[in-house]
Amino acid sequence: TGIPGQNHVQLLLDASGEVMFFQHRDSGWYPSLRLAHRYPELMPTWQVDEGAIPHVLDGSNIFCAGFVNEQAAMDVDLEPGQPVVVMAHGKDHACCVGLVKKSRDEIRAEPKGVGVEMMHYLNDGLWISPRVD
Repeated sequence: TGIPGQNHVQLLLDASGEVMFFQHRDSGWYPSLRLAHRYPELMPTWQVDEGAIPHVLDGSNIFCAGFVNEQAAMDVDLEPGQPVVVMAHGKDHACCVGLVKKSRDEIRAEPKGVGVEMMHYLNDGLWISPRVD
């Protein structure tokens, strides 16, 4: 079932009312973190270093510097505009779903600016309200 949400967000629900996918304005559909936790192979993943974790959990965009040290990983080459699930070093589950702003090569060549735009993160409104009645 698809329903409109607040702030130009559309939600795609399963039969029990759990949010499976979301869409902001005219963007593509993104999986909820709960779905990404359940099916970790669903989308490509990148990993940020420990220093980025508090900022990610506050909903900040992820800066390139969080992807360029030994704790970070960008095993999949993604182009700007593609969605990505972001893991955090030392954690078992994804911490956010984002939109790639710079490719892996661009981030490695010049680790400045925003690398991933935040779309959905742990403890945001979508996480706190996983079901819609």
